Amino acid sequence: MRFTDDLRAQHGAAWERAAGHRFTSQLIDGSLPDAVMARYLVQDYRFLDRFLALLGAAMATADDLAPRLRLGRFVGVVAGEENTYFERAFADLGVATARRAAEPDAAPTAGFKGLMAEAAAARSYPAALAVLCVAEWLYLDWASRAAALPPRFIHAEWITLHDNPDFRDLVGFLRAELDRVGPAEAERCQALFGRAVALEEQFFDTAFTA
Repeated sequence: MRFTDDLRAQHGAAWERAAGHRFTSQLIDGSLPDAVMARYLVQDYRFLDRFLALLGAAMATADDLAPRLRLGRFVGVVAGEENTYFERAFADLGVATARRAAEPDAAPTAGFKGLMAEAAAARSYPAALAVLCVAEWLYLDWASRAAALPPRFIHAEWITLHDNPDFRDLVGFLRAELDRVGPAEAERCQALFGRAVALEEQFFDTAFTA
């Protein structure tokens, strides 16, 4: 069994609860209420700074040029088209800049930011990959379950950002890299991976909390 398959199997029930969450199901069929989508996006956008820092840590600790180049291309996507999606979605949902600044971090948001900071501070390529792998692979999982795209761009583009050929290639790369270097720090990777999966489920739950 691949190391990443083993990690996912260890947390299979929590993984499925997150990937098959009512949030993702309603987003896919287009029935997700605007208020829920707005709360989710406000909180999700809070990750951008820590997420880019985590990608930077992965680039800094990678053991070869090839993974640095692949991670660098992904940084461009996050800082470019994904960031642009957020700005357009906030405008469509009427989420003012003041709300985005004033709304406090939900507990899972704070937990995720802390986890990303911890993984980055570890100065360990496997540690960074363990968190990145959950963040991207789990999203590919739920996004790939869409048989058709919903009509509104705020739903459809969030799906296609996480299910397209380049994103599939990215997830394949992250998994292959974690398969390669993760066993050397298996215990640390298992702990970080499990915490990240649990936080994904909690994060989707929080979107439904007014």
